[in-house]
Amino acid sequence: MSELNQFTQNDIEIINSEKLYDGFFDMRRIQFRHKLFAGGWSGVVTRELLIKGAASAVIAYDPKLDNVVLVEQVRIGAYDPKLSTSPWLFELIAGMVEEGETPENVALRESEEEAGVVIENLQPALSVWDSPGGTLERIYLFAGKVDSTKAKGIHGLAEENEDIRVHVLSREMAYQWLEQGKIDNGIAVIGLQWLQLNYQRLQQEWC
Repeated sequence: MSELNQFTQNDIEIINSEKLYDGFFDMRRIQFRHKLFAGGWSGVVTRELLIKGAASAVIAYDPKLDNVVLVEQVRIGAYDPKLSTSPWLFELIAGMVEEGETPENVALRESEEEAGVVIENLQPALSVWDSPGGTLERIYLFAGKVDSTKAKGIHGLAEENEDIRVHVLSREMAYQWLEQGKIDNGIAVIGLQWLQLNYQRLQQEWC
């Protein structure tokens, strides 16, 4: 049987950490070495690391109508004129966790700011690392009960140049869009897959 997580945080040695850029996100060059599966230590590994911190995302689900609330907004990382896909992505409600905030507070705040909905019965779903080969970001996903009939319109903070459109889809349609590639960002895919596995339990608990 395979051994799970035989190494810990103590099995990496940071040799040098240099700040390369300090802006909307930070960038560092990290030099480190680590223990090897076969024993001993690696040579020095150099990586540029994008420091993003933590973020919260909400699987906003209406158990009565079996609907899910998604948002649509432009993402510069999805811009590539050579592609036929749109850089406007369908996403879960989400936001960055700032200093002094908790992931739960961000989930509740962003639900009102991005979609104009009030979350009830917020509960942790799962948390994941986002591309840890070169990015430091932990994503906390929550499930939240919403009244999808109140989710509509265009939202976002003007001072942050946010332009966010709300979409209400049946859970089945949202999952079809996932399978068809219309929903293709990682956090939304993970959240909708989680919902597909857990919606019956949520209906029992929330209805």
